[in-house]
Amino acid sequence: MKHVQSSNDALVVFPDSPGGAWAYRQAAAGAPQLVAHASGRPWLAGSWAKEDLVVAEAGPVRLALFGLVPVAQDRLAALASSVRDLADLDQLAGQLPGSAHLVASVHGRVRFQGTVTGTRCVFTASLDGVPLACDRADVLAGVIGAEPDEDLLAAGVTYGMLFWPLSERSSWRGVHQVAADSYLVMPSNGAARTVRWWQPPEPELPLEQGAVRVRERLQEAVALRRPHRGRLSADLSGGMDSTSLCFLAAEHRPDLLILRRTGESAINDDPLYAAQAARLLADAEHLVVVDSDAPPQYGPPYWAPDTEAPRTLTRGMNMMRAGMQLLVERGATWHLAGHGADELFTSSAAYLHTLFRRRPVTAWRQLRAHRALHRWPLASSLAGVLRGGDLGSWWRRCADDLSRRAPLPPAPVLGWEERRPGAPWATPDAVKTTQRLFHEVADQVAPLAKDRGQQEAVTELRTTGPVMRLLCREHAAAGLRLELPYLDDRVVEAALSIVPHERYTPWRYKPVLATAMRGLVPDVILDRSTKGHYEDPIDSALQQHVPDLLELFEGSLLAHRGLIDMAKLRTTLLTPPHINDAWSAQLEALVGAELWLREIAARPLTDFAPRDDQHRVPGSQEAL
Repeated sequence: MKHVQSSNDALVVFPDSPGGAWAYRQAAAGAPQLVAHASGRPWLAGSWAKEDLVVAEAGPVRLALFGLVPVAQDRLAALASSVRDLADLDQLAGQLPGSAHLVASVHGRVRFQGTVTGTRCVFTASLDGVPLACDRADVLAGVIGAEPDEDLLAAGVTYGMLFWPLSERSSWRGVHQVAADSYLVMPSNGAARTVRWWQPPEPELPLEQGAVRVRERLQEAVALRRPHRGRLSADLSGGMDSTSLCFLAAEHRPDLLILRRTGESAINDDPLYAAQAARLLADAEHLVVVDSDAPPQYGPPYWAPDTEAPRTLTRGMNMMRAGMQLLVERGATWHLAGHGADELFTSSAAYLHTLFRRRPVTAWRQLRAHRALHRWPLASSLAGVLRGGDLGSWWRRCADDLSRRAPLPPAPVLGWEERRPGAPWATPDAVKTTQRLFHEVADQVAPLAKDRGQQEAVTELRTTGPVMRLLCREHAAAGLRLELPYLDDRVVEAALSIVPHERYTPWRYKPVLATAMRGLVPDVILDRSTKGHYEDPIDSALQQHVPDLLELFEGSLLAHRGLIDMAKLRTTLLTPPHINDAWSAQLEALVGAELWLREIAARPLTDFAPRDDQHRVPGSQEAL
């Protein structure tokens, strides 16, 4: 048995029971911080910055917020006084702005939940029959001595980034990830269970009305991002997402530090728009980085210092790290980025499937526009919107597609999600394992929303949330806290409240965000009809670094496990197909999986070393 890993912040949660006290002694007795239940038994243990945890109590009830905490301790104590049961916390959880875990100890029962997109996750495991929970899977893996989930590893190598619900499956056997819309209940005795508390809102608001709510929630979310020390920085790509955050942040932070890149691609017009926006942000300090001076994509060194799960975004690791270093050197401690906005404000035309059954005339007009924009054939377009089939059938078709070696023929994305063939380097065993896993999902999966457009939006958000969480962890390890306002629960709910056919109209680019930010962000940004493209530099970078990638996979641990065919990988890299999104995602996931296996082999999970200056939150002196 190992103890809790101490390389990064972690929050471990114990039940209010003698077994929980025993588990604490076994797994986290050396943790530098501890908070007790009202009974005096250990409740929360781990390592965290003082400002990241607010704890309040009212008799036998204790509440804690861990993360971006928007509530003062006295206010949280007042809220705790009205709590009689774990379900009473649904209202509080549904009103909190920002991004934080909520933990409660109520009359001997524990509730633990993250965010609805999975940017903050909850994991649980059992130690000799005692339930434990943590915000990190690798911590629990170390406690129970877990091994990697070979099936999930095979699926990532074969398919690339995995959609929900596989995006919410832990990479460690015996460690279970709680669904983002649910909370974990740990009773004083017995096994833990989960309760679904959140559902996406009914998309009923018209665009103009809903955009007002999005504007208010985004303003609130950005205003909360105030570093306790150091400076706030932000990306300025020239796109609508990051530019909106810069203008919102500049209202509160005149010392805003802005990172802007200038590119050399003839088809990427982002830098032109970024330069125009920068001239209107004159009070901020601008850090301009020429892309040709930054580390190249796909280039060495290759490393991913995280043991929780394989990273799926790997090609630009070194460019990102170089940017982080520049910002930290200039005093930045928190950084705003627009990740999540694409998933929130853009979509395929899948929403037409539901719209055709509710408002056929409107649906037909929008389908005609989509056909004109994307040159879709009439027959396949009509087949897409009229075809039935449930979500389980889609997963079964995905499983069948994995055996294909040729790309799927182009077709309108009017179903559940886009499908793709298996990666050419995946071994037959890896493909069979992935197919079996997909069929298991097909037998159990149920839609998250009745509206097909709403289903796609929530699926995309819950797929990207865990990916962004790993990105946040890497920034934190470099001393820079990454903040993603677009993925805050309240922002997400505001956007999802808008009817899909106005949220995703084919005649405008990101109409919700553009309408919400009108008057705050320059019209030249909001009226853009393009998104920056980076295919040319990515293509050339891959061609340049094929020898380095082949060197990386010498002695591959994935090959040792029988998951990749090195001859086929070598052939694919030396004669690559055209770089499309699907193939690029599979290659990035492959690199991430290899680096993860090497990291967990080279860096065993370590103990929380006992310290003389262990911090005890007031009220926890009676612990044990």
